[in-house]
This record gives sequence, structure tokens and C-alpha cells, in this order.
Amino acid sequence: MQSFLGAVACVLVLSVQGLYSPSDDVVDLSPSNFDREVMQSDSLWLVEFYAPWCGHCQRLVPDWKKAATALKGIVKVGAVDADQHKSLGGQYGVRGFPTIKIFGSNKNKPEDYQGGRSSQAIVDAAINALRSLVKDRMAGKSGGSDQSRQSGSGGGASKKDVVELTDDNFDQTVLNSDDVWMVEFFAPWCGHCKNLEPEWAAAATELKEQTKGKVRLGAVDATVHQVLASRYGIRGFPTIKVFRKGEDPEDYEGGRSRSDIVARALDLFSENAPPPELLEMLNEDVLKKTCEDHQLCIIAVLPHILDTGASGRNGYLEVMMKMAEKYKKKMWGWLWTEAGAQMELETSLGIGGFGYPAMAAINARKMKFALLKGSFSETGIHEFLRDLSVGRGSTAPVGGGALPKINAVEPWDGKDGELPVEDDIDLSDVELDDLGKDEL
Repeated sequence: MQSFLGAVACVLVLSVQGLYSPSDDVVDLSPSNFDREVMQSDSLWLVEFYAPWCGHCQRLVPDWKKAATALKGIVKVGAVDADQHKSLGGQYGVRGFPTIKIFGSNKNKPEDYQGGRSSQAIVDAAINALRSLVKDRMAGKSGGSDQSRQSGSGGGASKKDVVELTDDNFDQTVLNSDDVWMVEFFAPWCGHCKNLEPEWAAAATELKEQTKGKVRLGAVDATVHQVLASRYGIRGFPTIKVFRKGEDPEDYEGGRSRSDIVARALDLFSENAPPPELLEMLNEDVLKKTCEDHQLCIIAVLPHILDTGASGRNGYLEVMMKMAEKYKKKMWGWLWTEAGAQMELETSLGIGGFGYPAMAAINARKMKFALLKGSFSETGIHEFLRDLSVGRGSTAPVGGGALPKINAVEPWDGKDGELPVEDDIDLSDVELDDLGKDEL
């Protein structure tokens, strides 16, 4: 959703190959090597997150390569195909292409690069970041891989987010829970288990925040709690299993890095999540909370109830619910209002010229929006949202640069509309025949 979320727009091209080759000084990064190369490194890293079809990314290639060559042996320069490795891009909040991040003193909190796209600007920014890194180390602040391990993987504080599971508490804690659980069965003497421990702890901490505790990580010492190990047929260490309420456990076969674990857990979270709630825009709080708490808020302006009746309105709402289900992994907010009820909103989004029903998608962080130009149907809305998802939607600033004022309205009662009752005119005292004679 590149142009829509405030990054540069990208042009779709036929090529879908990676932009860098092994002969370049740019390190190809992916979920399988990112932790090892970047997070556990003492070096300063500049990392570009790109999509092969992105025109701006393609134009950056020669300058990125030139900067990498100039910085060789001084600062590491890498690139992630975030179109292919969506989990890695999502982990670092990548919303547009190209996005460049600087991994310096605190690898867990990389800085956004906001400079120019020339090789000289990139090199200058890298040298400035390197000075800051050295200054931090001179001041006694940890940097590089040590900082990464302390604040992310190896610190004791993060281990508190891994739930210790036993023969006694497993059924109540895991099997009776509505949450999704990923459970590691380990042995204290197992070398692979020891290597996994910091990654597991870091992933648990990250997921606690990202899923609001709906995906949880636990650990079972299988050498002590042998009843559990026997029940689930544990034959080797570490073994990781996924538990969802009412379903048989499944084996986790993914990678053992924090990013791999988090990516799979987020997939489980979205698969297990109900479709988002479709809310009527009754007051200003509903709009603000929905739009500010979500990456995007999808707003429909439906025809007046007198124009459609209850059956027509329910038909439109049903289409919206189907689309909310289809795009629930995006975790967007969904709202609707009646035509004419929120005129300031319609004006700020330029909705009036397209008739009703109408739909807009708002990015409240960037105060930009896109309008549905096609039909208000499953096909039309799907094409609209799909284009936004890949950065092909045209956008404009929200009128006034802020969310508009919202009128407080009564919720729809689910019934057909009724015309206003007009006052009856009493003609009982008027003699029409007399009026006719007077006129003659």
C-alpha cells in the first residue's frame, strides 16, 4: 500500500526478479539469514526493503550498489525483497517501497532513513550514523549484537513472556484457552534448545504486543514433565507444536529465528481472528478510534433508507461484511454511515460527485484517502482494496488535513424508513360552494 501509506508510489512492471545479484556488494537478506547477518552483528547496517516491480526501487538500484561498494568494510548494506518476504517487511512496519532503515546501536529499534536517494546522500547518512554508534560506545552504551541480545533475545526480562507449562497446568492453560498457543518441548541439555531459547523469548515478547496476547508462546521441560511429552509423542528436541482450541495439535516446521516464529504466529493470529466489526458511524469517537487504531479505515456512505429500504441496506452491509472477512488479515477498520448524515465527512472525501453508495479508504496517520471508482459490489470493492494493497490506488489528502467533525446520530433500527408525517389541514369550516359563488 505504498503510495497510499505515505511512501512513494511504484509503477507495476513485468519483471518480478530480485534487483540485486550475488556479485553486488549489497547483501541479499531474507527471513532465513536476517537475524544472523543483521541482528546478531556488531556492524552498522543500512537495509533497503523493496519490491521488484517498484519503479522507484528500480531507479535506486545503481545508487544503492554504488553506496554499498563505497561503504564496503565500513558499513554493511543489504536489501530485502519485501514483496517476497512479506513477514520480514511486516515485522519492521514497512508500508511502502523503497523503505530504508538504519540498524545501529539498538538493533531492535532501527531508525528510518529520511535522506536523499543519491549514493552520496546515502553514504553521508551512513557515516553520520556510524559516528553516533561510536559515540554511544565511547559513552559506555552497548551496541551491535550485544545490545540486540540484551534488549531482544537474551535479556532475562523477555523470558517472562514465555509461559512455563507443566503436567499440572497444561490442560487448563493451553487446551481450555481461546488463544492460539505455540509450545516448545525442550530438554535442558539440548544444544539446539539452548540456541532457540533467546529467539523464542524475543518472539514471545514481540507477539504479546502485536497480537494483544492472543497468540502465546509456552515451553515444556520434557525431561521433567514426561506425561505431556508422552501424550504428544515427543521424540526429539526441540519440538514445537501449535495448539488451537477444539483442534488437534499440529507440528511447527518453520525456521527457528525470531522473525520466522513471529511470521508464523501472525499468520495463525489472522487465521483465528473473527472478521472485523462493521460499525455504524454514530459519533466522533467511533470514527477516531476506528481510524486511529487501524492502518486503514474503510468507510461506506450508503443511500438514504427511504431510497433502499431495509432489504437494500442490508444487501450493501452484507457485501461489506464479506469484504471485511476476505481482508481480515489486513486488520483494517470498517465503518458505514447514511448519505447526508455526515456532510463534512462527505465533503472532505469528495464523495458527493460519485453518488451513493460510495466508499473511501482513509489512512489517518498520513491523512490521505482513496475513493472507490468502480461498482459497489464484491468484485468492485475487491479490485479497489486489492489495488490499494499493492500500491496502485490513486490517493488525495483528506480535506482540511484532519478527520472531519462528526455529528452524533441515532443508530439505525433495522427497519424501513418512514416519510415525515405532515400536519392535516382541517377544511371542515370551509364551504366550497360559497367560495365558488364568490368567485363568480
